[in-house]
Amino acid sequence: HAILRLPYTLTMIINRIHTLLLAAAFLLLGGLAAPASAQVTAKDSAAVLQTWQMLDYMAADYPGAVKDGTVIDASEYKEMQEFAATAARRIDALTPTAATPDLNAKAASLVAAIHAKASSDEVATKAHAVTKALLAAYPVPTTPTTAPDLATGARLYQSTCAACHGATGHGDGPAGAALTPPPIDFTDTARADQRSVLSLFETLSQGVEGTSMASYKDTFNEQQRWDLAYYVGSLAYATDAAAGQTAWHDDATARAQLAGLKELTHARASELGASLGVTKARDILGHLRAHPQAVAEAPTGLALARGRLAASLAAYRHGKPASATRLALSAYLDGVEPVEAQLDIRNRPLRSKIELTMGAYRTALKNGASTDQVTAEAGRVDALLAKAQDAVNAGSSNATAVFLGAFTILVREGLEALLVVVALLACLRKAERADGARYVHIGWIAAIAAGIGTWFVARYAIAISGASRELTEGLSSIFAAVVLLGVGLWMHQKSIGGRWQAYIKAKMNEAMGRGSLWFLFALAFITVYREIFETILFYTALWNEGQQHWMLAGIAAGAVVLAVVAWVMLRTSRRLPLGAFFKASSALIAILAVVLAGKGVAALQEAGWVGVTLAPVPHIDILGIFPSWQPVLAQLIVVLLLVAGFAFNNVRDKRTALARAH
Repeated sequence: HAILRLPYTLTMIINRIHTLLLAAAFLLLGGLAAPASAQVTAKDSAAVLQTWQMLDYMAADYPGAVKDGTVIDASEYKEMQEFAATAARRIDALTPTAATPDLNAKAASLVAAIHAKASSDEVATKAHAVTKALLAAYPVPTTPTTAPDLATGARLYQSTCAACHGATGHGDGPAGAALTPPPIDFTDTARADQRSVLSLFETLSQGVEGTSMASYKDTFNEQQRWDLAYYVGSLAYATDAAAGQTAWHDDATARAQLAGLKELTHARASELGASLGVTKARDILGHLRAHPQAVAEAPTGLALARGRLAASLAAYRHGKPASATRLALSAYLDGVEPVEAQLDIRNRPLRSKIELTMGAYRTALKNGASTDQVTAEAGRVDALLAKAQDAVNAGSSNATAVFLGAFTILVREGLEALLVVVALLACLRKAERADGARYVHIGWIAAIAAGIGTWFVARYAIAISGASRELTEGLSSIFAAVVLLGVGLWMHQKSIGGRWQAYIKAKMNEAMGRGSLWFLFALAFITVYREIFETILFYTALWNEGQQHWMLAGIAAGAVVLAVVAWVMLRTSRRLPLGAFFKASSALIAILAVVLAGKGVAALQEAGWVGVTLAPVPHIDILGIFPSWQPVLAQLIVVLLLVAGFAFNNVRDKRTALARAH
């Protein structure tokens, strides 16, 4: 019913959405042009780190306040309650984002759990869930830029920390005897299991309110604090270094989970134990914290994907579905996504099948499927990943493959954007408003310039994560589909009436007179940039395949084909009567709305926002049809809305004609 009441004049459409389109276009470009951390204000950054440190401290110290539902230390329990309430207030005071409601809900759940004297495991799980969501919503730097130096960390510890915490970290230093509360025993493995190196770094940076632990932010520089944090973090797991080294080299699942300094810095034995077992998790963390440079041996690409898939399955078998889902999503975004371009060149159907099968596996995890069913799904995914590894490792692409890959991706992705731009230009020409064409041209040219900027960002400035890529593609596709749905219904409504030229001229003059020409710019920009975004990232990966001159030749050939198509369409549109032109345009735009709806939902599936339920339909990429019910249903909804809107237009036109006849 809401769609049937969509505005049927260009003026109303422009007034309703041109501001939103402009904001989306510039926010899209601005969000990609700078590292994510730059988007967090200095005030929020400080508050996030302080809140994170408070929550992490709670997770480690709560067992000293409550045991088996009974308060064993009243003052400690009161502190836990105060910390939880303070953390909730601080989170609510941060600059609002789309994640704010979820963060507030998680913080409230933690407060309730502490009030109910929940178990230590439950409180730790809830506290860590808040910390992860907090860093995801407000991405501040939380990783050392280079591998820490443990020798430097040991020297700093002996000169600064040993007096209180003891020479070996047992909390028995001479200066600590009179302190209340007493210094932490860094060799207490149960407590250390709940702490990451990031936890220790933030404690060094922020201090701990209400204790003798002061901030060392002004005493040591950032790298020194990382050196010290890594050294302190190794003390609890230093009993069997040989076992840790052997386990790290022999366990592909462990190497897949700790694939870089970021993962190592954030890792806790309590979480790794879900897939590795607590003993092995402690051994491996002990080895890596003492030798952080060893993470350079971690796998990448499809090997990383297979390792994280195995870790996901192990976590699910150990009753940790949340960890299993997180690892499964990482297997795709961090393992498969970076090599999609190479796989596209060698075996595109295989790449599509991997996306779909991995989505089905994640859905099985979220739905609480049986262990046997999840194991079977994981086996299917792993077999496909092994096949993909063989394809990618077969060697560099030959000249023909690179040329065809560059040519195909430009024509396939560029055609959708071209159709929208040509429809806008043809409509302006029919309305004899050539001045508006300038805004359309500026829009698509600006989108190309933004795409070139994305190329340099992707190659030289920052790594655009798989999640960012899929979300950008998915949300912009759905946004464009909604806009095109409204425009298509309007065009159809005008294709069944009379007095075309006078109506169009009057309405276009009225709309453009109010400064809404920027609507044309925004629609052209976001439509073209959505396609260029995916194309540029594909070319970034393809460039590394070698044969760069053949890639450029493929791009040039694709550009020629698109130029010819544009010329033919514009020339054809000139000869069409206005009524026929609007009918053809409404049909074309309706088809594009259906295609973009399917592609948008499919991209959100890959980002983990939407589940995957396999459907017995063919995969037709050019039409946005995927063998999964979610994108198919989205397309069916758009089709139904179009059919209902077209029918409503016809009924309304007949009633108008009858009224005029009488």
